[in-house]
Amino acid sequence: MTVPYIDLQQINSRFEASILEEFEGVFDSGRYILGDRCSAFEFDFASFCGTSQAIGTGSGLDALTLIFESYIQLGLLKQGDKVLVPAHTYVASIMAIIKSGLSPVFVEPNLDTFNLDFDDLENQYSKDVKAVLAVHMYGQLVDRDALLSFCKSHNLLLIEDAAQAHGAQYSDTIRAGNIGDAAGFSFYPTKNLGALGDGGMITTNNSDLAHVARQLRDYGRSSRREFSRLGMNSRLDEMQACILSLKLKALNSDNQLRRDIAKRYLSEIVNPLIVLPFYSGGSDHVWHIFGLRTDRQTDLLSHLAAQGVEAMVHYPIPIHHQSVYKHWTDRDLLLTALISQTQVSLPISPVMTATQIDQVIYAVNSFRS
Repeated sequence: MTVPYIDLQQINSRFEASILEEFEGVFDSGRYILGDRCSAFEFDFASFCGTSQAIGTGSGLDALTLIFESYIQLGLLKQGDKVLVPAHTYVASIMAIIKSGLSPVFVEPNLDTFNLDFDDLENQYSKDVKAVLAVHMYGQLVDRDALLSFCKSHNLLLIEDAAQAHGAQYSDTIRAGNIGDAAGFSFYPTKNLGALGDGGMITTNNSDLAHVARQLRDYGRSSRREFSRLGMNSRLDEMQACILSLKLKALNSDNQLRRDIAKRYLSEIVNPLIVLPFYSGGSDHVWHIFGLRTDRQTDLLSHLAAQGVEAMVHYPIPIHHQSVYKHWTDRDLLLTALISQTQVSLPISPVMTATQIDQVIYAVNSFRS
């Protein structure tokens, strides 16, 4: 039996009847973009995160880009300002900064959590830095208290890239998306809260930022016939909003299922060739990715494939080695490169069976040098 890395058909089939019913409603409404369903999902997602504002966008990349461009329009950032950002992240984090006319400053990761290393964060700070883009890597929140303290001490904007952390909780009342000044989410189909297409969301408690972002996402529109800003087309459509509203109701239980699988991996995988990820045991991690490390990355991937287990590497070529981005830094970023060379992501999803989990554990434990 093959254990897929992620089985999107199985994940989404749980909602099939409700999705088809909602599709009929959208079809019959004649309103397919920026209608009542998008507004309702924005309200529900803001309430879920604990923020006062949520703005639906066409993708997670657009959500981050709109945040930066809105801050520029509000005069809180300007072209050329520097933004501290993890070197170990998906390319969208860096792309949003550069496309907004800002300059990324790469920060090394912590090898235990894969999140920002705070010593290096402090080392890379300069007076030209005006913001931090903190990515909650693999679904685990960056240390909130340390992050807020750092940003406050240097008077920096704090933006969250929460694309992998839907529902991750710092406390009963504080979730990903409500830690910094603003946050960008992705609803790409593989995310913990995934659409049947693309989509994104901005969350914030800043009404001025929300107002500008809403204009910018819709061509810069200030009224039906007036365009007061140079905007873009990035709007969450009604069908995706319906789907996400349905799936949001199951997000907490799905995240708990991911935690349960992670706990099994952490307690039952015993192999001296494997370094398991750090987990405090709390709800600050939603396990979008279960990433272990090994010096035998290629061998482990081949072994797992032979055992019928699909695995992945996040991310095999680090951003600072990508030809289009490598000129943005002259640092070696050895820890970032090390993760790319040693990281392996195991299957983890709310539809995995006990038998599939057993198979993954056996496959990892049977790996030999």
